Amino acid sequence: MIFDDFSIKTLIRPVPDFPKPGVVFRDITPLFQSPRALRLVIDSFIQRYVEADFSHIGAMDARGFLIGSIVAYELNKPLVLFRKQGKLPAEVLSEGYQTEYGEAFLEVHADSLCEGDSVLMFDDLIATGGTLLAAAKLVRRMGASLFEAAAIIDLPELGGSQRLQDVGIPTFSLTAFALDER
Repeated sequence: MIFDDFSIKTLIRPVPDFPKPGVVFRDITPLFQSPRALRLVIDSFIQRYVEADFSHIGAMDARGFLIGSIVAYELNKPLVLFRKQGKLPAEVLSEGYQTEYGEAFLEVHADSLCEGDSVLMFDDLIATGGTLLAAAKLVRRMGASLFEAAAIIDLPELGGSQRLQDVGIPTFSLTAFALDER
């Protein structure tokens, strides 16, 4: 990694009781407000994946778009958008999943991937893993496979990374936070 874990953590703002009481939201917008920090984050991902063998970048709605689109551009890979329900205009595949806050649906254009494609998936953080597991199901329904799930932040106490690994999806994050860590 190009920078130490401490420096990235100082640019991730904890927002207590958002979006509901008891939750500490991990706000990555300060990373995007610092050109140096954004470059360090993206360069860390590029360095990890520049020689990796996958065919597509997948990006999760919405903060995953910020990371995934830059990495797709830098690595010259096609970008596949995984959106919240009702946001895509063409024929979609849909998958329901549980979030920390309730039930949601994830959609992807049905013609985004083909058999044999391999997807590197980006999101801002891995919490319970529900969104990324839904994306993995959608990827597999199109005949493709998941190369790895990557994020800036992991919240290991919520078990998402372990859930992904338990179904054969490797995970990678730049940093991790304990639930009570400020």
